[in-house]
Amino acid sequence: MNEGQDSAEGERAGKAAGRAAAPARGPAGSESRLAMVRRARRTYRALGEVYYYAHPELDFENPFELLVATVLSAQTTDLRVNQTTPKLFAAYPTPEDLAAADPAVLEELIRPTGFFRNKARSLIGLSAELRDRFGGEVPGRLADLVTLPGVGRKTAHVVLGNAFGRPGITVDTHFQRLVRRWKWTAQEDPVKIEAEVAEIFPRKDWTELSHRVIFHGRRICHSRKPACGACPIAHLCPAFGEGETDPEKARKLLKYEMGGQPGQRLKPPPDYPGRPAPPLGAPAAG
Repeated sequence: MNEGQDSAEGERAGKAAGRAAAPARGPAGSESRLAMVRRARRTYRALGEVYYYAHPELDFENPFELLVATVLSAQTTDLRVNQTTPKLFAAYPTPEDLAAADPAVLEELIRPTGFFRNKARSLIGLSAELRDRFGGEVPGRLADLVTLPGVGRKTAHVVLGNAFGRPGITVDTHFQRLVRRWKWTAQEDPVKIEAEVAEIFPRKDWTELSHRVIFHGRRICHSRKPACGACPIAHLCPAFGEGETDPEKARKLLKYEMGGQPGQRLKPPPDYPGRPAPPLGAPAAG
């Protein structure tokens, strides 16, 4: 089946409001591997039509800022990080500056992101490593990035994919939830999830795939109550019906620009269709 046929099939199925298309079944009654891969790739293309503006939702100007912001994003929202980093980067614009920071001062600056003591230790430690081992530059290799304090594979792939253009799959909580919900994998371990999903898609698509899936998880396919009735890929989802199926009720569950509220970035890209997020302390209208 070629891409044109896939798209036509998706359009036909999408017209069946409120119904999920029945997946192809193998001899044992389960979806075949080939059918799953085709469905996964159709899902990726369909998400691209909805989230044509998908992007990293952390504000940054260079690899160092993205690395710091990603470390800060653990156990909090990208919005809260974006509201916190302007003052942080103004005070510590380089790894050398951050490595020499007074821990108490740094902790107070990043307090809004939570777990600020542990994060401060990680930021000072990774900045010292960048200064001492990498000439003050963020390395562009996974093997080097994961040696830095507070940096794991997820953070490394965010930096590599978005600051260096090197494809990687970012397995955050949203990505894990959706790829299991869509039956792309049954794995629980993030490294195994990354490996299995990587086999479904060409390497060149990995970073964009991460953005699209995470966007969908944050806006529509929520953990506790997915907005199934307002989901543009319901016809491709084997878990349709786990959430609210009534279209009117489902629309009330949409978040960020999909629900008419501000997004997470104070400085979103030019093609972002929603409103920028407000600075820390400013009221969020809408």
